[in-house]
Amino acid sequence: MKTTKVHRIALLFNANNIFDYEVIEGIAAYLGRTRAAVDFFLEEDFRLRLSGIEQWQGDGIIANFDDPAVAEALSRCSVPVVAVGGSYADPANYPAGVPYVATDNFKLVELARQHLIDVGLQRFAMFSVPATAENRWAQERENAFRNLMQGDQLEPEIFRGCETSVHSWDEAVQRQIDWLRSLPKPLGIVAVTDARARQLLQACIIAGIDVPAQVAIIGIDNDPLVRRLSRIPLSSVIQGTQEMGRAAAHLLVQLLRGVPLPDTRTVMPPAGINVLASSQYELVKHPHVMRARHFIRQYACQGIKTEQVADHVGVSRSWLEAYFRQELGCSVHDMILSAKLNAAKAGLESSDCSIEDVALFSGFTSIEYLHVVFKRELGCTPRAYRQRVLSERGKMAGVQVKIPSATA
Repeated sequence: MKTTKVHRIALLFNANNIFDYEVIEGIAAYLGRTRAAVDFFLEEDFRLRLSGIEQWQGDGIIANFDDPAVAEALSRCSVPVVAVGGSYADPANYPAGVPYVATDNFKLVELARQHLIDVGLQRFAMFSVPATAENRWAQERENAFRNLMQGDQLEPEIFRGCETSVHSWDEAVQRQIDWLRSLPKPLGIVAVTDARARQLLQACIIAGIDVPAQVAIIGIDNDPLVRRLSRIPLSSVIQGTQEMGRAAAHLLVQLLRGVPLPDTRTVMPPAGINVLASSQYELVKHPHVMRARHFIRQYACQGIKTEQVADHVGVSRSWLEAYFRQELGCSVHDMILSAKLNAAKAGLESSDCSIEDVALFSGFTSIEYLHVVFKRELGCTPRAYRQRVLSERGKMAGVQVKIPSATA
């Protein structure tokens, strides 16, 4: 009886990083759909194993080449290698002789900036990271932002801040606050990652800078963990990472079949934007309304009431309601409920969060109340909303989506 050869594939990625994690998901989805017989080799920290990687006796490797040390180590490998990483404006920066699948750094920044333009902003800045050999992708995003701004005859404002640690945290936040206060407002800021955007959100909250009325922020990655850690829901550009993983897996299968693919480059565009409160800029004239909205964005999911918002602003409930009706055409309660509903929708779009937990963290008192609000506002139950969103996402990704069991 003929047996099917089982290919041993090493995946050199940091699965704690959302970019790497979703690329791995795309690789697994592609090879699972093709029913290829594969044993995956993964390390908690593969960089500890780079020394001697050229002697590995497997069949192929897919690796993140953003780290130059990885590219250097794998240049000596005899097994087929497929590279994944960021795109480069200069073709000479791509590794020679290796098929390469890239996220389109220019398009990521262009889409983020265009979103800020679309909401009505005219001033823009970028929050980046200190330049190192390992984050060349960030420098490419800086160059993209610089070129877009110069193309509109505008001066590019780019702030890298500093690396943060327990000992330097206060200093890093203060430098961010000083930078934010120095900028003319209102403005939109593109952060090179969601993690960087979350830091900026925290700095704005500490400094009393209204997001998004004074500073609108958008990140890159659409990282669900960052969303949960952010007091104000974070807008983010969605990278086509799973599509990158599928493309990389396809290239490796071709190499394993003996198809030569020298210097094959695939540049993957972003998949879209997840627009949330941090970038939903609207021109509001009355300072009481501006302060109230900023307070609601931060604390709506903690069960605040209209009276607490009025107390924070320093006016009576009736006056605040009148300001809201005049400026926004809705009540304070309407805005609180909208913020809670948006938080619940974001939670339901993550398949690993129970509906009971969604009701809890979004400020609803029970699953039953969440159910009532969804039926009234959206015409469906929370579970039906989750099924629709995840099924649509699964169709786009070409994979089967498992819906967790939950009540409601």
